Formats: sequence, structure tokens, C-alpha cells
Amino acid sequence: MAAFNYFKNMYDVDMKPRLLRTLIKERVPDDKHPFENPAELSTVVSLIKTHGLLSESFSKSTDQKLLDNWKSAVDSWVERVLLLVSNNMPDKCWAGICLLGMTCQECSSDRFLASYTLWFHKLLPHIQSPGDSHFVKVASCASVSDLFTRLGGFPNIKKDGTSHAGKLIQPVLKLLNDDSSEAIWEGAIQMLCTIITYFPSSVHRHYDSAEVAIASKLLSGKCGVDMLKKLAHCLALLPKSRGDEDSWSLMIQKILLLLNAHLNDAFQGLEEEGKCKEAVRLLVPPGKDLPPPLGAQILSGEASDNSTRKSEQSLMSSVSMLMLCCCTMLTSSYPVQVNVPVRSLLVLVERVLMVDGSVPHALSAFMTSMQQELICSELPVLHLHSLELLIAIIKGTRSQLLPYAASIVRLITAYFKRCALPELRIKVYSITRILLISMGVGMAVCLAQEVINNAFVDLNLITNESVGASASTNLEASSEALLQPCHRKRKHGTSIGYPEEQHDHSGLQVAAPILAISPISVKIAALEALEAVLTVGGALKSESWRSDVDLLLIKTATNSLKWGWASEEKSIFQKNEPTGIWVDFQLAALRALLSSLLSSVRVRPPYLSQGLELFRRGKQETGTKLAEFCAHALLALEAPQFLSQLVLLWAQRVHQIMQVMYLHQARMSW
Repeated sequence: MAAFNYFKNMYDVDMKPRLLRTLIKERVPDDKHPFENPAELSTVVSLIKTHGLLSESFSKSTDQKLLDNWKSAVDSWVERVLLLVSNNMPDKCWAGICLLGMTCQECSSDRFLASYTLWFHKLLPHIQSPGDSHFVKVASCASVSDLFTRLGGFPNIKKDGTSHAGKLIQPVLKLLNDDSSEAIWEGAIQMLCTIITYFPSSVHRHYDSAEVAIASKLLSGKCGVDMLKKLAHCLALLPKSRGDEDSWSLMIQKILLLLNAHLNDAFQGLEEEGKCKEAVRLLVPPGKDLPPPLGAQILSGEASDNSTRKSEQSLMSSVSMLMLCCCTMLTSSYPVQVNVPVRSLLVLVERVLMVDGSVPHALSAFMTSMQQELICSELPVLHLHSLELLIAIIKGTRSQLLPYAASIVRLITAYFKRCALPELRIKVYSITRILLISMGVGMAVCLAQEVINNAFVDLNLITNESVGASASTNLEASSEALLQPCHRKRKHGTSIGYPEEQHDHSGLQVAAPILAISPISVKIAALEALEAVLTVGGALKSESWRSDVDLLLIKTATNSLKWGWASEEKSIFQKNEPTGIWVDFQLAALRALLSSLLSSVRVRPPYLSQGLELFRRGKQETGTKLAEFCAHALLALEAPQFLSQLVLLWAQRVHQIMQVMYLHQARMSW
């Protein structure tokens, strides 16, 4: 009869204990039968998470008999899982450990608080024991991380959690120092990051040992990129275990000094000698001693030889990871306020960005062609990490950045002229956008012209290769119309890149274009930066460039939509660009156009009627992001028009009243 004991539907609480018992019976291994299909566990985990089979959550009206039945089913589940964790067969032990980690996440709060100590002591031996297999250790690290993540959500048991976490630090460091498996290193680092995040004081006594273990792995040259990123993230979190300003400042000082030393080795023969001393002078003022090296390592003669023989590729990888570590330190929360060495960070960023692989004639004796080739191949990635570090400086320092704003503007202006790779140009546009939004009108005054110069280059480079002949003719005509007021004289030459800016009588500076067409992703970044310029500084007195920018944006928006809307597959901008990015370009062009129309506060926007027509046409593309934005744009544009009409009617009415009063007074005087 039990086969016909139906429940109401898939939301019925009565289903949960029955389904859980079925899983225990049919899909979870036990002591008697071999574990034939490990992939079956993923189905078990999915069903438990989807239906909340371990949650024991119910309404007040739930029948007590049903509650007892569900509790009994979860008890059976936990009992089976713990039996597997203690099993001598590695595959069954691994299955039990994985399921116990999932149980820590999914069970009810009451059950977790009553059981976490027992579960922890079941998992701890698998991390401490050197005899367990690698995949059992990896699963144990993951499950312990799950346990401590859940435990960190209960502030009232912080002391007990810290006590348990303290028992793990030495085993975790032992895994990092002794084992040769990168999978185990990854599990140990993940567990250490979890402990530092939720129970930082448990690491306090082992701080120096942890720094040595993490730094040695980070600089060993034996780890893959993903592992290096996790190590850099963990090293950046480590000062939280002490939570004072001195620990944070000392850590970033050590990282920057090591970073500077690596740059000395990598850039030997590519830059003047004085560059390597400036950062050290800023980090270690005269009369002060150098701090101990990162990880407090005293290198033996053999270790020193290995360090000097480290390949340029490994050196560049270390530099990138140290920069990533700085990014995490600058953007992660910290218990106390700290003083960021902004000037030293900017010097290192500038040092990297100003190296383009060219060898000064005076230093050519120190550089072979093979070395130059290898360094030039790694420089784009290094520049990208430097730009990421600059973004982290801007986001992390906030008001501390103000005294250095002029230095950042000079750096961006200089780098824009020599930056030609699409990925790097996108990142620079992103930096200018962040600066404009975060620092406001003052930054707009300084950066607007540079953004506009480069945006004209990236948005106007369209040739016959990208669109049809008729479209190309239209775009060429529009480009001529845009640039006609500038009276620009083109320099003759064969160099690819950005020559010196050329000034015109109207004040608009237009950089000579590069020979290759800018990808759509670069055009999108340029439009977003222009949108930020107009949003922040569009109301300023900017007649020297405003009319040209307004014309550029209306032409760009019109041309982006002229050969097909988002819903039409025939729209083609560049042959190798995906359709999705074309839609993004259309949206970016319309957003920039809307900013252009809304920021004209003193006069009626010159292209308002054309813009309204574009937005009305776009609104008809029902069900697309384009239609949603165009509807928003029409509301934003039509509301001011409506208000202006009300103001005009009000002004006319006041004028009529004033005329009546004047006539009345005139009659009285007669």
C-alpha cells in the first residue's frame, strides 16, 4: 500500500523525508556494497540542494509525526555519511567527506550547531594524516572550508570557532611546505583563506610561518597561473590575521620592494638606471633600515643561484602576481584605516607602462635580441596588470588620491599616446571613466580633451573593409564634416602608432589615426568614456569641443543603426565581430547620445529631433535591451520638454498678468 501513498505535489513536506530515504538506500554507498559510480554523487547533491532535503524547515501547522519522520531521515543521512568518512576504502571515504561538506552547507542551523564539533573532529585526521591519498586530502580541505564558512555566520560561537581553526594552521602549512601536489596546495590555500576571513586571530601565532610558506610557493616558479592567483590572494589577506596598520603597511612595503627588485632584473637594458632607485627612495626614507625580505627568507648560496638563474618568463609571472597581490590589498576591506603608499605605487606603475621594449642606444650592450624578443612578448600582460593596479589604487585610496591626481592625469595622457593594443586601450578608457565618475568636474577639466582626442581616432576609423561601399561613402562624408572645422594638416610618415597631437584653431585636438581599424570593443570603451565626460563635465563651458563631440555622437549612433537594428541579422560592422558585441555597440552609442542631449543645459540640444527619432525607432524593437533603453531615453528627454512647455505657458501667463496690471495702473494714473 505504501506504493500508493501519494503526496500532494512537489512542494509537499511529506515528500522530503521519503525522497531522502530513497537516496540513502539506492544512491549513497555503504559498507557492504562496492562504490561503482562516483558520478552518482553529483545527482544526489543536486537533488538535496534543489528540494532542501536536509533543511528541516517547515510551517507551524506541520504535523508532529511528519516532523519526527523528517528528523529521523536526516539522522539516517548523517549516520551514513559519518560511516563513509571513517571507511578505510579511499573512494568511499572520499564520498563521505564530500557529502559531509555539503551537509555542513545544507542542514538546519540547530543541527549544525549541535554537530559541528563532532564533524570537525571527523575531518581533522584526514588533513593531519600523511598516509591518506591525495584526493581524500583535497576533499577534506574543501569540506573543512565549507564547515568554517558556515561557522563564520554565527558570531556567538566565534571563540569556539577560533579554537578549532587554530588546530588547523600547522597541518595546513605542512601541506604547503611538504607536499608536491598542486591540487593539495590549492585546497590548503583555500582553507587558509577561509580561516583568515572568518577567524583571523587563529592565525596570529603562526603569522611568520604562514608568510614564509605562501611567499616561497608564490616565488618558486613551480605553480600554474590559477594557483599563483590563489597564493597572491592569500598573501594579501594575511595581514588581517593581526588587524593592525603596521602589519598591512609592512606587508605592502615588502611586496613593493620585491616587485621593484624583479623589475630591475626584467628591465635591465630597457630603461635608465635612475628608475630603479626612485621607488626604493620613496619606500625606505633616508636613515631607515630596509625591512626583512618577503617571507623573511635568508637565501642560502644554492637558493641565491637558483634565483639569479630564474628565467625572464618566470620573473614576469612573479611581477604580475605581486601586482595582483597589491590590487587585493588595496581593494579588500581591512579592520582599521591605513595609509597607502600611493606615490610609491604610482612610480612602479609608471615605470612599467613607460617600457615598450625599445632599447636605448646607450644601453644596447646590455640587451640581446633574444632577451628583447622574450620581454616584448610578455610586456602586454605586464602592462595590463599595471593598469589593473592603477584601477585598484583609484578605487582603494579614495580621498588619499587627491594630492596625486595630477600625476595620474599626466601618466594617462602619456600612455594614451603610445598605447595601441585594443585590450590596453579599453583598460585606459575604463580608468578615465572611473576617474571622471569618482573625482567629478575637476577631473573632467583635466581629462576631457584627452578622452575626446582618442575617441575621435577610435570612432572615425571606418573603411571599405568593414561596411559596404555606400555605407563607407556616408561615413567618410560624415568624418569630413566632423573634422572640417579643425583645419587639420596630416603629417606624412610611415610609423604606426599615435604621433604628436595636432592642434587646431577651435581648440579640438585630434590625434593622427593608427592604420588599423579599432575593434568594436574599443569603440564601446571610447563611447562609455565620452558618456562619462558629458555626464560629469557636459554643463561646463566647453564650446571648443562640444559641437564636434555632439556631431560625432549623433553620426555614430545613426551609423550604428543605419545598417540593421539589433533584431536584424543582416547588420554587419566588421566581419570578425560577433553579433552580441554589435548590440552592445548600438547601446553604447545611444547611451552616449542621450548624455549628449541631456547635458546641454544652456541651449536646446542641436540634434534633439534626430535623437528623438532614433529613440522612437529603437523603442519599436520590442523585447530587446535596445527597446528598453530607448523607452527610458524617451522618458528622460520628453519630460524636460514637457516641463519646458509648462514653464513657457507659465511665463506667458505671467506676462499677460503683468500687462493687465500695467494697463490698470496706467488707467488709474490717468
